[in-house]
Amino acid sequence: MSQWQPCKRRVFIKKLRSLGFVGPYSGTRHQFMVYKTNRMSIPSNDEYSVPQLRMILSEVESIIDRKIFVEEWNNLQ
Repeated sequence: MSQWQPCKRRVFIKKLRSLGFVGPYSGTRHQFMVYKTNRMSIPSNDEYSVPQLRMILSEVESIIDRKIFVEEWNNLQ
């Protein structure tokens, strides 16, 4: 069984695009990505730790209205 691993920001953005998000766009303090009518801020860290990644992904899950499992996340391109 796979485990969650830290994720580089660039890879994170690519994976969100494969889930249907568009962007990132420049905001006032953070960049953001858009999914249909929802906006989600993207932290400016170069790499996201596992706890931070899980916290951000819980927000993504509520936006796309489904659960993202670790195997699916690792297989996204």
